[in-house]
Amino acid sequence: MAARQTVSWRRVAADPALLTAILAVWILLLLFVLYPLAHLLERAFFDESGFTLEPLLASLVDSGHQAAFANSLILATVVGALGTALGFLFALTAVRAGLSRHWLTFLDAAALLPLVSPPFTTSIAIIFSFGPKGFITHDLLGLTNVSAYGFWSTMSAETLTYFPIAYLTLRPILAAIDPNLEEMAFSLGGSRWRIFRTVTVPLAVPGFANAFLLLFAASLADFATPLILAGNSFPVLPTQAYLQITGLFDFKGGAVLSLILLVPAVAVFLLQRAWVGRRTYVTVTGKVGQRSRSRAIAPWASVLLVAACVAVAAIIVYFYALLLIASLVVAFGANNSFTWHHYHVIFTEGLPAIRDTLIIAAIGMPLGGFYGVLVGYLIARRNFPGRRAMELVAMINYALPGTIVGIAYLIAFNDPPVALTGGVLIIVACYIFRYSPTGIRATVALLQQIDRSLEEASSSLGAGSGETFRRVTLPLIAPAFFAGLGVVFIRSMTAISATIFLVSISWTLITVRILENMTEMALGPAAAFSVFVIVVVFVVVAGLSAILVRLRAPAAGAAARSFLGG
Repeated sequence: MAARQTVSWRRVAADPALLTAILAVWILLLLFVLYPLAHLLERAFFDESGFTLEPLLASLVDSGHQAAFANSLILATVVGALGTALGFLFALTAVRAGLSRHWLTFLDAAALLPLVSPPFTTSIAIIFSFGPKGFITHDLLGLTNVSAYGFWSTMSAETLTYFPIAYLTLRPILAAIDPNLEEMAFSLGGSRWRIFRTVTVPLAVPGFANAFLLLFAASLADFATPLILAGNSFPVLPTQAYLQITGLFDFKGGAVLSLILLVPAVAVFLLQRAWVGRRTYVTVTGKVGQRSRSRAIAPWASVLLVAACVAVAAIIVYFYALLLIASLVVAFGANNSFTWHHYHVIFTEGLPAIRDTLIIAAIGMPLGGFYGVLVGYLIARRNFPGRRAMELVAMINYALPGTIVGIAYLIAFNDPPVALTGGVLIIVACYIFRYSPTGIRATVALLQQIDRSLEEASSSLGAGSGETFRRVTLPLIAPAFFAGLGVVFIRSMTAISATIFLVSISWTLITVRILENMTEMALGPAAAFSVFVIVVVFVVVAGLSAILVRLRAPAAGAAARSFLGG
């Protein structure tokens, strides 16, 4: 084993570009992932007398914490499964149903609405609709003594909030599957259902596994939605950890509760790696050929797919119509007179938060996108000592509850030798290392479909690893790169759980102002802020999509073949 590692390090050292990339990534991971985590562990397991397990043991035997832990696992598993299925439904419809550009634009817009708004927006819409005085339960159905709190509402809100992540992950995977593979099976007499079950779905396994992992981790780390909807009837561990810190100022107890969540997150990560690693899923080979239009989806099935997506989209649009109405009336449900006052408030009193948020998002977006692609490429394509460790470390901040990531950053960077608290760098770093795993997983999934012979041919023609990555690999994984860009920007505009602890007098965020408005019952300005965020994010996402249209995988593959042939 030692001899093999020595040989690997010699090969790495012989490639300056690869060595520089590995060292740079590890330095960043050590500083912005492991360093804060070490401070968090120190706070959780050390006191004046030294190392102690008493807080951990007390949490493990506490019946309330045991129930919250079980509830967290149930919620994360259900949200991961349903969100992945819903994301696959939208991705399959977008790629295989033969929709026109207008229909695709509508589905994309509806699917991305929950992702481009603050995480508690869907929760508030559910309360407005299904609460004791809800528009549907009370005004339309005349029901009384109903409750919008508990497992089902929390699960529904999280599924609608996070399924766009699965959609963004699965759509490029399905688009990269060559329809000729399905056509060959069809010509051999296979039925459409059999082709779909034995060809299309198995080739999308990397996307399923990565999407489930991302949704499971997102639900496991979410505290905002359960804080609003779960209530006392369905306690979950992230909410208990948050309340432990903010309510009781018990940093040690909150840190211990959150660290417990790492166990299931790591377990699911290892299981999906074992599942995907048993087979190969190459569908992009670099061989020249005409891509046919797939007939694996029957016309009647396309109609059903579109109908199902439209039904889900209608629910989402309804929820966000309530948000828009609330931003344009004096007091939603009490005084429905039209007013622009709430928008006047956000563009005067709230202008510093808007400016700061846009600056932070503009800085974090390109850095996070490139970081995600680089780490995904190193993990999926390069063999070097510590590769698996790099993959695991890169996912830690995503798996941890956002509140605890914020607390860890606050503890680690509040004092020398690395004093960053109060500045913009700590917020940007928090966004990059917490949300770039989406780009990492999308890159890994796409690279599992791309034949290594493309890069090997480039290397055999004398190109170094840096040039091969820039001119061959990067164009092929452009969808993953832009998915990473979009997610980092969106979360920079909408996240709150981690960064609420990192804002200062000099730098604040729109989401923090929204939460302040909600606690002060100023729901009109909160709704106006949310609408502003949605509009800005949609404009940026539309711009990224327009760029991606010109760089989509087939054209990129042709460019790569042209380079290799020349």
